[in-house]
Amino acid sequence: MFNCKPSVLSLALAAAGVSFILTPSQALAADEVKTQSVQSSTADVEVQATESTAPTNVLAESNPEAVEEDTDIERINVTGYSRSLIDSLNSKRYGDTVSEQLSADDLGALPDVSMADALTRLPGISAVRTGGQAAEINIRGMSGGFVFSTLNGREQVSTSGSRSIEFDQYPSELISSAAVYKSPKASLIEGGVAGTVELTTVSPLSKEKQHNFTANVRGMYNDRADEVFGAEEFGHRLSFSYQGKFLEDTLGVAVGYARLEQPSVATQFIGLAYNDSKDVDGIDGDINGPEDNPANEYISEGFEVQHLGGVETRNGYMAAIEWAPVDNFVLKADAFMSRFDSESFARGFRTKFGGSSASVSNPTYDGNSVVGGTFNRTSKSYTRVEIVNDDNQDFDEVDSFGINADWQVTERLNVNVDVSLSAAKSDFRNGLLWSNVAVDANADAPIFDENVSISYLLNGLDLPDVGFNQADAFSDIDRVMVSKYGIYPFENEDEVKAYRVDFTYELDNDFISSVEFGARYSDRTYSNDRSVFEYGNDGAFSKTEPPLKLTDDMTTVVDWEGDFSYFPSYLAIDLDKALNAWFPDGTPQPVQTWGNAAGVIDEQGYTTNYSWSVLQSGDVYEEVLSGYVMANIDTEIGGLPITGNFGVRVVNTDQSATMLQNVEGDPTLGAQNITDEIGIINQNYAPTVQGVDYTDYLPSINLNFKVTDDSQVRFAAAKVMSRPPINRLAGDISASVSDDGEINGSSTNNPFLMPFYADQYDLSYEYYFDEGAVVAALFYKNIDSFIDTIAIENFDFKGNGFNVPDYIVDEDSGEQIETTNGTYTTAVNNAEGGYIRGLELAYTQVFASLPAGWSGLGFNASYSYTESEVQSITNLGGDTATQDLPGLSNNVVSATLFYSYEGFETRISGRYRDEFVSEQVAINEQVVNFDGETVIDYQASYQVTDGLGVLFQVNNLTDEPTKSYFGTENKTGTIQYFGREYYLGFTYAM
Repeated sequence: MFNCKPSVLSLALAAAGVSFILTPSQALAADEVKTQSVQSSTADVEVQATESTAPTNVLAESNPEAVEEDTDIERINVTGYSRSLIDSLNSKRYGDTVSEQLSADDLGALPDVSMADALTRLPGISAVRTGGQAAEINIRGMSGGFVFSTLNGREQVSTSGSRSIEFDQYPSELISSAAVYKSPKASLIEGGVAGTVELTTVSPLSKEKQHNFTANVRGMYNDRADEVFGAEEFGHRLSFSYQGKFLEDTLGVAVGYARLEQPSVATQFIGLAYNDSKDVDGIDGDINGPEDNPANEYISEGFEVQHLGGVETRNGYMAAIEWAPVDNFVLKADAFMSRFDSESFARGFRTKFGGSSASVSNPTYDGNSVVGGTFNRTSKSYTRVEIVNDDNQDFDEVDSFGINADWQVTERLNVNVDVSLSAAKSDFRNGLLWSNVAVDANADAPIFDENVSISYLLNGLDLPDVGFNQADAFSDIDRVMVSKYGIYPFENEDEVKAYRVDFTYELDNDFISSVEFGARYSDRTYSNDRSVFEYGNDGAFSKTEPPLKLTDDMTTVVDWEGDFSYFPSYLAIDLDKALNAWFPDGTPQPVQTWGNAAGVIDEQGYTTNYSWSVLQSGDVYEEVLSGYVMANIDTEIGGLPITGNFGVRVVNTDQSATMLQNVEGDPTLGAQNITDEIGIINQNYAPTVQGVDYTDYLPSINLNFKVTDDSQVRFAAAKVMSRPPINRLAGDISASVSDDGEINGSSTNNPFLMPFYADQYDLSYEYYFDEGAVVAALFYKNIDSFIDTIAIENFDFKGNGFNVPDYIVDEDSGEQIETTNGTYTTAVNNAEGGYIRGLELAYTQVFASLPAGWSGLGFNASYSYTESEVQSITNLGGDTATQDLPGLSNNVVSATLFYSYEGFETRISGRYRDEFVSEQVAINEQVVNFDGETVIDYQASYQVTDGLGVLFQVNNLTDEPTKSYFGTENKTGTIQYFGREYYLGFTYAM
């Protein structure tokens, strides 16, 4: 171990609240040290020799009252990224669970664009990139749906339409700390099988300075934006925050604002699922195809090639007021709001191979799936190439408000009361403009060009070879005509109100230091609304809704660049000009309507069944009452100090959802006249509310064995739960009776879905030395079940609340036929769970003891290996294949090398995850395999003065693409390039 004056290095660490070299007596004192503040950003590590009145005790820097006079020391002040790592280790070391910590001493100090980016620097955590940005995080090989998230200890709802939090909506500038709890304790809110992410905003009374002001201003540039016609190249990021203490430090105020306006850019190829089949090879006795026709080969629906562009704008607001009128009482009110708006376009073309009726020649196979060949349109096929000009708008709102009162009633009893509201709204409007090729667009009655030939050959994780006989027409205004416009909004609202009371009672014994107990009640409401407007035909030219003739002022010929340059040019269409010309009286807006669905009394001219827009809309209600008791351990057995906790959490959940059940208009079964938004009445359905009530008991234990002054072993065990995605609790249900009296039904979702349960175990070893730490951890989760869509035979329809008759009357004989239970197809908790297990290693070292020129050098790295026996079956690639649990990468690595010297700081960070399973880009709920990826970021800064610093940053330094495939790499899914993002700006603090 490195030897030096005790005051040099140990005081450096103590300045951050950490003591890595301790005497036995100092170790006992160190156990009382708890810090949550960290500064990370542009400052460096400063070493200065000063005359000071402080003892050599390592805690002197963090305990000013311990100062003694007439002691000369050499003080080292650790700031910047080094301080960030040291404080994170300190919080981990003295925490009572298996956790990872990340914090910032000042608002605006974290360099990351969002908390999603920041969290991926922690061991065992990876992210799924959407549009080039990290949004959903995965913990220990489990996707975002298994991650529970809180802000200031309060449950957060999401704009995702499920329970998965979109962390890119949380600006890192407004978050002061984050913790990832990998093992739970009874006092934590239940909900995270993978883990719980706790975000925290600032506590103004905890700041050392009387007043703090921080400003960050950065401009940004995307180097691929110039390849995409209409894309924005430049953006900006800025933030301001103030924290102050008043009235003799009894009143604290904090406010913060963060704005991000960044270009959204991508160039992408997307392969579509293999959802059709045809006997392409003509081999007699071929039995490897689909179950209903084993002689066939699987055929893809087609593919898309697109330019994506637009602007994402995020405005975040934070405010807190903290009042401590007396020493034993603190009242705090805080608010957090985020407004994330995205306006983007997707332009290019989409091929449709035409299904089983297309003519296929020169086929190439991967197994029993066609991955290459020439598709020609026939009189019965729908083979075509569509020119697409999509307009997507997404308006998201996140609000979190809370009031907390903390009262130290006596020396032993503490009471904490919390009232909160978390709300989220999402309005996603995807407008789609399709264009098709005409024989002559100038004709009085244009004819759809049916002479279509498409050749292609997939090249795995590289771009495919393609050829089109209509290639020249794609950019010809005399050939291309707009044939259809459609808009399909998704509107979600999610809100939870929560009330919580917690008690802590300190004990005076040698085993249990304190007892915690409390209760929480939450009331959550989720709503989903669908609507639709369509005009025209995307597969031909409609006679009643004829195509639009394009003009020069509506269009621009767009060429592909770079790796995509061999794809044919196409017409980019000005959506507003096209719609104004097509709908001179104003573009009709989407509505929630039955259309001409069965049971409609007056379809008002609709010729299409739009009942899905009504049936897929509805509400989910969730009431949760929980209570817990937990004992905190602080004892010593055989000279071995042991700390930790054990307890149990009891949770009662009452969940239900609104549904419309098709009872074929029978009023005795509850049929009512249900009117849509435009007055169309459907008389076939009975409204109902269905759900389930259940109680769970969740025991947990966390033990920390202090083996030596510098090392400790942790063990944790618990039963954990994650509720099903809230959108999977809502859906349409239907049940019908056949002529022979058999009842059959189906439901897209299921209000009776139960949580995911798991028994989990953690074992870790932590060794802290004078300049860092080494941590090794093992974990094991045994998950009971997952959600599958299955057919349930002999389902008890009446027993599960369905309005079904006891008998039907035979129309011919007039006899009564008793009904029997048949098959119900729905989403269920299957019995096929399994284990997830893994290893995590982390190493951190700050080389503060090196000579002055090198004392700012440091390194931080982590590695995790995760495996699971849980697999699912997919046939998106045609041939049935197994795939891993969504979110699981066997290997995840992150590393940062940093250096600072006299105001200059630089670091390079890399994150690698190998192949994993997740949702396909731009194709909702289409789960595919993603190839491994390495994302590298770079940052350099210089502290010009004590307050002013300049910063340069590059995200995605190597322009790493996202690539996916269907089961095997030969069946290409997505190839998407996002570009590098460059930032240049300054920070100012006072």
